[in-house]
Amino acid sequence: MEIKDLKAKTGNVDVVVEVAEKAEAREFEKFGKSGKVCNATVKDATGTVTLTLWNDDVDKVNVGDKIHIENGWVGEWQGELQLSTGKFGKLEVVSGDTPASKVSAKEEAPTESEEKPEENGVEEETVE
Repeated sequence: MEIKDLKAKTGNVDVVVEVAEKAEAREFEKFGKSGKVCNATVKDATGTVTLTLWNDDVDKVNVGDKIHIENGWVGEWQGELQLSTGKFGKLEVVSGDTPASKVSAKEEAPTESEEKPEENGVEEETVE
């Protein structure tokens, strides 16, 4: 499914999207329980939509992450579609700032042995 296919009051939504923006989380209390909620803008090749993140999902997701919403729910608020995991859905971060991506970035940078001769030479020249 793609964002262009989303319709209000639709369940069983399965979509993979990228997080474009993430607002500050807000604390709330309802029925004697406290929690966190946060809105994010997510996108795919067909458009953007607001994703509402609840509780643990707020800290799971960051800008730039690719996420998979499984069995999600599309609601509507003030005329705008809002995607969420709903009661029975699941959110999984598919890719983002993972250790694997940090390793590949290190591999592209000069190795420690390549950097040290220049650094040592510069340090020796400035010390003397």
